[in-house]
Amino acid sequence: MTREQSGRIESALVVILAGVSAALHVGKLPPALPVLQEALGITLLQSGFLLSMVQLAGMTLGLAVGLTADGIGLRRSLLTGLLVLFGAGALGGFARDATSLIALRALEGFGFLLVSMPAPSLVRQLVSPHRLSAMLGIWGGYMPLGTALALLLGPLAIFVAGWQVWWWGTAGLSLLMALWVWHAVPGDHQRRPRLAPVSRSSSRDGWPQRLHQTLRSPGPWLVALSFAMYSGQWLAVIGFLPSIYAQAGVAGSASAVLTALAAAVNILGNLAAGRLLHRGVPAQRLLYTGFGVMAMGALLAFATVPFVDGMGFPPMIRFVAILLFSAVGGMIPGTLFSLAVRLAPGERTVSTTVGWMQQWSALGQFAGPPLVAWVASGAGGWQWTWLVTCACSVLGVLLAWRLGRQLASRTATEHWRA
Repeated sequence: MTREQSGRIESALVVILAGVSAALHVGKLPPALPVLQEALGITLLQSGFLLSMVQLAGMTLGLAVGLTADGIGLRRSLLTGLLVLFGAGALGGFARDATSLIALRALEGFGFLLVSMPAPSLVRQLVSPHRLSAMLGIWGGYMPLGTALALLLGPLAIFVAGWQVWWWGTAGLSLLMALWVWHAVPGDHQRRPRLAPVSRSSSRDGWPQRLHQTLRSPGPWLVALSFAMYSGQWLAVIGFLPSIYAQAGVAGSASAVLTALAAAVNILGNLAAGRLLHRGVPAQRLLYTGFGVMAMGALLAFATVPFVDGMGFPPMIRFVAILLFSAVGGMIPGTLFSLAVRLAPGERTVSTTVGWMQQWSALGQFAGPPLVAWVASGAGGWQWTWLVTCACSVLGVLLAWRLGRQLASRTATEHWRA
């Protein structure tokens, strides 16, 4: 390996770490919710919006950023996002009411989008083709890794120094990452020679055609809606776990470890999906398995058992169910990212398709937690929240069936053309 290749791999790892630092801002809220509810008088429904508001930018701007990231500069977008996260996080530490904190969470969501959208393209430009799959596989775990770190470290930081210092700490980390990216990642003009030449007309006029081609094709819609069915229920369950454990009397340190583990095992599903797809396991089967296990896991974790005086299953069974919910469910995003590439209507619409998928993912994460919180508030507990997650899983299975038919049709067409 040459020194230049080694340096570019290190730069790609810095980009991935920047994604992890951005994911910390998404995951920093759940361990702070019990404290915020007491300190700022935040209701359960407001807690749901705090969890989901970080997805507002992705819900509204994911497709636009996917179309224009190359135009504004990938490295510049990444740096801007990290600085936005720093500013919003620093100001969030001074918040004294739910309204201002919710508004700043929306701003953090915009910063997160500016970091997460260009990062895969940056990695693609920095590493050689034979290393690309491995590096993108590492990138695929940035979100569960950042969330797990936040869930593990957050309770300790809050216990020692308070939630404000936790906010300022994650903000400071984003500033440090911005400085590291500025120093370690080559500028956009320095990476251009590694890319295939793109004509001025195609870079200026091509995006309306790509947008039209993407949105009139069924594949991107099916992939995007499937991702929404997954992301909404995953964030709702994992995001409220610290609050659920606190209400059940679980100690803060134990709650942090249990919740972090539940988030971290999601990485296993992402990695397993890549290996199984490589071995020829049908994508439709992986989606059926992922959504089926998520439905069963949520049912075992939250439902009451009528023949045991309305109590839930034993704690150990419920915790194992949560682990299976997250781990096996992790096969869904890994599979959908692969399908997004295969079902994009053309080679030049892959990034647009991924942007559309991430926009619907954000919509699912925006709607899921408040819906679960609303059901829990109305029921006076978490015992009926499984209805929401199971409904998402049923819709996910139906979408997986349609995806299988769409994939078969695409494969047959490609075979006929060959």
